[in-house]
Amino acid sequence: MAHLIPHYIDGQRVPSSGGRLGDVFNPATGRVSGQVPFADAAEAGRAVEAAAAAFPDWRDTPPLHRARIMFRFKELMDAHLDELTRLVSREHGKIHSDARGSVIRGLEVVEFACGAPHLLKGSFSENVGRDIDSHCMRQPLGVCVGITPFNFPAMVPLWMFPLAIVCGNTFVLKPSEKVPSTSLRLAELLTEAGLPQGVLNVLHGEREAVDALLTHRAVAGVSFVGSTPVAEHVQRTGTAHGKRVQALGGAKNHMLVMPDADLGQAADALMGAAFGSAGERCMAISVAVAVGDAVADALIERLRPRVEALRLGPADDPQAEMGPLISGAHLERVRDYVAVGVQEGAELLVDGRDARVAGYEAGFFLGGCLFDRVTSEMRIYREEIFGPVLCLVRVPDFDAGLALVNAHPYGNGSAIFTRDGDTARTFSSGVQTGMVGINVPIPVPMAFHSFGGWKHSLFGDIHIHGTEGVQFYTRLKTVTSRWPTGVREGAAFHMPTMK
Repeated sequence: MAHLIPHYIDGQRVPSSGGRLGDVFNPATGRVSGQVPFADAAEAGRAVEAAAAAFPDWRDTPPLHRARIMFRFKELMDAHLDELTRLVSREHGKIHSDARGSVIRGLEVVEFACGAPHLLKGSFSENVGRDIDSHCMRQPLGVCVGITPFNFPAMVPLWMFPLAIVCGNTFVLKPSEKVPSTSLRLAELLTEAGLPQGVLNVLHGEREAVDALLTHRAVAGVSFVGSTPVAEHVQRTGTAHGKRVQALGGAKNHMLVMPDADLGQAADALMGAAFGSAGERCMAISVAVAVGDAVADALIERLRPRVEALRLGPADDPQAEMGPLISGAHLERVRDYVAVGVQEGAELLVDGRDARVAGYEAGFFLGGCLFDRVTSEMRIYREEIFGPVLCLVRVPDFDAGLALVNAHPYGNGSAIFTRDGDTARTFSSGVQTGMVGINVPIPVPMAFHSFGGWKHSLFGDIHIHGTEGVQFYTRLKTVTSRWPTGVREGAAFHMPTMK
């Protein structure tokens, strides 16, 4: 019998009273591994109220004490790294090495958050006017909400709540209902590290829960990562109700391969960036842009046999290079995209739609797919597929390649492979994406920098984690002060100036 995964509210596991449940699958077997409750508006309200009640005391807790709790959380995450890896793999399907790496990348944000006493330092100016001083401070927003996707059950939540919490906010996390267990375990570990009750709460659900959080009067800030249509909805609804919102949407990331590139290195990069995590990454390279037919032909010669030979398997298979997709519905969606690409005239060189894994025939496995001669009018080029499908587009020169990237409505990430510094500099300066790799296929910034795209890949003005994350989860207050000196100057009715 499938086990029930509870909410986590006010420091303890809380069974749902809403009645609606959703199935959680093991994608490798296709079987139900658990059930998750779908919170209604009343349950969402209870989670927000728990966070609101905890906020005044947590806001007044010194940043050094908050950081010490985060240090203990980091140590507990290190000790439970294998357990967290297995949780990610069990519900998402990632192979263990990929799942472990994603947990570690989230842990790096925890390490960054441990620097709260330094990150929250203000500034001071003496004598901005005679006997007048000014100082600035950063103060928390209040109750913040995080809404996270299925593809990174640990990493993306860890991009949000550690930084929000060390900045003095309280938090309600709404993870994807497809991968609920990792967030629950992270909350328990943070409570074990000494976090007071109510500071971090985990609420499961679908749109009803999300809309209840977006409209609740006590919520001050919302962070979101997911698809562009939902990101637009979150940004529009949240801001209409007075929330500060950062909503990261979809992507269609390009890798421009120049004639002078190391093509062996470029092929290695494309294999990992397109097919790692079964392509279910917002930073996956899904479009290879080959400059010239000679480069395109050479890339195809290298890629085709490797895509055909991709080893599929469950997460615990040490030989597996790629696991299953998240669900049966998503598997069919990606298969349909491949069929559309064929109908539109793209050349399907490798067709992974009929892939099977012995002993896991009911799993949601799809083999790697490789298209050549894709054009910018095709749906497989325009839309985010979110699966192991790599499209190769041929362009005559660098300028045409750069124009192609810049014309796409998404602007999350891009990469260029070249040996020429001038070409690389021109690309990185002129490309209209938020993150750029030079001979680096997946340019995800480290925790002390910030992550975010441009155009339809980001709704809101502030990127996630790093220094911009601190800015998002705090607001600036400037204090100007003068203390009596015994000298009276009389009333002034003009705008104060330094003259």
